Amino acid sequence: MVYSRLFDWLVNKINTTIGQDPTSKLLIGVLDIYGFESFKTNSFEQFCINLTNEKLQQHFNQHVFKMEQEEYTKEEIDWSYIQFVDNQEILDLIEKKPGGIIALLDETCMLRNSNHETFAEKLYQKFKDNPHFSRPKFSRSDFTIHHYAGNVTYQTDLFLDKNIDYAVNEHQDLLHASTSPFVSSLFPPSEESTKSNKSTKFTSIGSSFKQQLQGLLETLSSTEPHYMRCIKPNNVLKPAIFENSNVLQQLRCGGVLEAIRISCLGYPTRRTFEEFVDRFSVLRPEVLGLCYDEVTATNMVLEKVNLTGYQLGKTKVFLRAGQMAELDARRTEVLSYSASKIQRKVRSFLARRNFIQLRMSSVQLQAMCRGQIARHYYEDLRRKAASLKIQTYYRMHFARKNYKALYSASTTIQSGLRGMAARNEFHSREQTKAAVIIQSCCRSDLASSRYMGLKKAAITTQCAWRGRVARRELRKLKMAAKESGALQAAKNKLEKQVEELTWRLQLEKRMRVNYWITTDMEEAKTQENKKLQQQLQELQFQSKETKDILRREQENAKTALEKAALVPEIQIDTTHVDKLTAENENLKTLVISLETKIEETEQKFEEMKKAREELLKKATDAESKINGLTNTMLSFQEKLTNMEAENQLLRQQALLHSRLKTISENTPPKSNSTNGSPHYEEQMTPHGTPRAPKDYGNFAHPRASFSERQHDTVDALINCVTENIGFSEGKPVAAITIYKCLVHWKIFETEKTSVFDRLIQIFGSAMQNHDSNEDLAYWLSNSSTLLIILQKSLKAVGSTGTTPHKRPQNQSSFLGRMVFRSSNITVDMDLVCQIEAKYPAFLFKQQLTAFVEGLYGMIRDNVKKELSALLLHAIQVPRIMKASMVRGRSFGSSSLRGRSFSNQGSYWLAIVDNLNELLNILRENCVPAIFIRKIFTQIFSFMNAQLFNSLLVRHECCSFSNGEYVKQGLAQLEVWCGEVKPEYAGSALHELRHIRQAVGFLVIFKKFRISYDEIVNDLCPVLSVQQLYKICTQYWDDKYNTESVSEEVLDEMRTLVTEESGHNASEGTFLLDDEISMPISLEEIADSMDVKEFQNVAPPSELVAMSAFQFLKS
Repeated sequence: MVYSRLFDWLVNKINTTIGQDPTSKLLIGVLDIYGFESFKTNSFEQFCINLTNEKLQQHFNQHVFKMEQEEYTKEEIDWSYIQFVDNQEILDLIEKKPGGIIALLDETCMLRNSNHETFAEKLYQKFKDNPHFSRPKFSRSDFTIHHYAGNVTYQTDLFLDKNIDYAVNEHQDLLHASTSPFVSSLFPPSEESTKSNKSTKFTSIGSSFKQQLQGLLETLSSTEPHYMRCIKPNNVLKPAIFENSNVLQQLRCGGVLEAIRISCLGYPTRRTFEEFVDRFSVLRPEVLGLCYDEVTATNMVLEKVNLTGYQLGKTKVFLRAGQMAELDARRTEVLSYSASKIQRKVRSFLARRNFIQLRMSSVQLQAMCRGQIARHYYEDLRRKAASLKIQTYYRMHFARKNYKALYSASTTIQSGLRGMAARNEFHSREQTKAAVIIQSCCRSDLASSRYMGLKKAAITTQCAWRGRVARRELRKLKMAAKESGALQAAKNKLEKQVEELTWRLQLEKRMRVNYWITTDMEEAKTQENKKLQQQLQELQFQSKETKDILRREQENAKTALEKAALVPEIQIDTTHVDKLTAENENLKTLVISLETKIEETEQKFEEMKKAREELLKKATDAESKINGLTNTMLSFQEKLTNMEAENQLLRQQALLHSRLKTISENTPPKSNSTNGSPHYEEQMTPHGTPRAPKDYGNFAHPRASFSERQHDTVDALINCVTENIGFSEGKPVAAITIYKCLVHWKIFETEKTSVFDRLIQIFGSAMQNHDSNEDLAYWLSNSSTLLIILQKSLKAVGSTGTTPHKRPQNQSSFLGRMVFRSSNITVDMDLVCQIEAKYPAFLFKQQLTAFVEGLYGMIRDNVKKELSALLLHAIQVPRIMKASMVRGRSFGSSSLRGRSFSNQGSYWLAIVDNLNELLNILRENCVPAIFIRKIFTQIFSFMNAQLFNSLLVRHECCSFSNGEYVKQGLAQLEVWCGEVKPEYAGSALHELRHIRQAVGFLVIFKKFRISYDEIVNDLCPVLSVQQLYKICTQYWDDKYNTESVSEEVLDEMRTLVTEESGHNASEGTFLLDDEISMPISLEEIADSMDVKEFQNVAPPSELVAMSAFQFLKS
């Protein structure tokens, strides 16, 4: 510092002595700097010197380019931008703020416990992708910068020490107070020292050097610089010795070669018009006339020699590199050519005079010879043309004759070969079709047996694993009960179980409604449901009491803390201490009693669950027996009705024959009588189909009744649609086939029928296999399609197309908010017709609605079960992986069975695989896009709630490294949403807003600099104050040891949390609800559906082969 002030004083003294005018705006200065340095050991000094050379090299390039530009602009010529090497990227790498090397160096110097290795690690992480920065292979703290003159490797051992400016204001004040007037004048008092004598501001040598360098460049930019490059010819310091490699390296480092290259890209040769015309006028002598000016003469000369790329200015002509040498060569060539031309003219005059005499005699002789030769040549041409014409006609006749014979033979051969090939192809296709049918049947049997074996093994394995996971979760819950949030988590769990139990009870109640048979069973179920509801209310009341006790406990503790803060100095009151001790013991006893109640509640819930399963099993068995008895009774009734009708017809025919016999005995027969045979109206079967005409005259050949054949037909339909018969034209074949058969048989118009019950049994059996998403998706596609067609076609008797409301549907159910509008549902009107349906048809439609709801919920719950364990490991894997490795988990989906999660990213990959598999299953089964979109939206909402709640409840999850890990996983989900079509993903990614904002807040480095308004408005606008306060208090950094938000922000959050808890005492939870219902309406389904051409759906081949189903072809 003393040396710097003394140097500045000496420079000012010299300038004053030589008579410098302080007010003068002109400046003449000499700048001598070090050249580019690259040694074996390069430290902070070489770094600053090379930065100066980079800056001056950039200024040199810009200055040279500017001089060229000014010359071209002055002469007003057309010119283009000259490309030159720009080292701005290297300068940004070093001095860009923020993010440059100097900025990172200053930041490292300000941090405590930082060293050169920390600084080097920051450089490696920040500039790992920069092309001008590299890391040496065998060094931990060195780095290499690719300068314009070469690569330089710097050692960072002393960077921090050399960068810190240890000169502080106290030192300047001390030197200013010196008794020596000269020393005191060198250190006048600064503004910073006068404002704050005690405050110290961090300064660095790098920042000061960068500011001084910027001031120097501003001074150079305001002047007209002239450059002198000093080249050292050799390193031995002896005359007449030039080391070529050393000189070339100095020219390259000094930018001389680059300046020459830039100059050559422009117009290096320039001459005035007068000089150019005086020297090169010999190339075009006519320009020496008085009628041409200098510019026109110059242009004519250049056009004569065919030069390109030159430019004509106001006073000069600009030539490219090498063009002047070309002009000089052409000038020398023209002068030599002129001398030889004079000699040639004289010689040619003498030779021409002799030539003219010889030519006159030779021309006459040649004319006579050429005439004779031409006459002979013409005669030969005429003969050749005649012979060529004769040959042409002969060859044409011969070729046409051969072609006709060949064409006839080839046509005959081709017709025979094509017929044989067609017959072979037909036989091959027939054999292939038969082989495919045999193979499909064989493979289906093998696949079915293999699938049943795998399913049984998977169920056994899943039961064992889920039991193990349940026991582990129970141990964790008991350990977590000692924390303050354990009671709240238990309450939430009980509420979720209560909601799930209530939903299942409502679903079972709707599915088991049977108005004409099960009156006694309904009363028993009603009483059972009342008992279960009472138990649920008791559980809810207990959870509410637990919540109130916890809140009162927190309020008492808060009150005690406030009283202790208000009275800091009081004498100890033993009675008060004893009272507090007794209250503490009471609270502990209360907590123990609460734990006991929770365990008792869990036991009661398990017992109630087992009793409910037994009752459900008994009810299912009873209902199946009742359905079987009902079907048997209906079949007996139909047979009895048919037999009565046949007996009545036989009696009428016998009576008619007896009357005819009596009349024939009394009166003669009339040939034209019309009363000989009665007309019987065509009767209908109980299913609504027309009866076949009976031959009442032939009683000797008994045959099976039509009702039995009709039952066989219905059995064939049921057996066919029970199997997976696939899709056609993207439409479910089973649903369309069922609807066509019901319409053809007029089942919708009958008062009593058993067909609907049998169809409902099919869907009920499909719902029992609730672990297979493939089967559930297949039946969801069929049931939703059939439901839409029924809503469009069915109408009440006597109405204009509206559905009768005998049983209004519960509006709180999944499809309860469906609003059917004919204008929005686009189906084929040729297939769908208006039918005046009876009550059984509308009851079937309501039951079908309940099945659609159940199938949708089962698919969603299966995916949630598979993702729950993955999400648990995904949020807690940084901690779990330290203790033990996860062995693997068997999931319901076949693609994830046997997977071993050996690294942290495997859980997120498994989640993505689960989503991909679910999407493929839904797309393969032609599930409507609206269902797919809603399923993924609810799944992402469930994932958001699970991850966010785990982040709030678990202290070990609220860390910096855990935030980085979860952020990487969320990035994989975002990539998946980008790859999937928007019609399937929809706004699913938006449902992850809570966990995304929370994780983004965790990975911020300097949280203590962020204000409360920035957190609430910019970083985490979705999160509540309670959630933010929970995250801020639990945050800990296991990687960089960063701090959480400041105490002021925490105090403000604590105040707001206290106020909100006082105003909204009922809303005490800060966790998200993972059971969010998102109902779907048929308006949304109709808007997302295209026009359905159901007539193009191919019917099943098994039914088409039967004669009773030939109407499906039409």
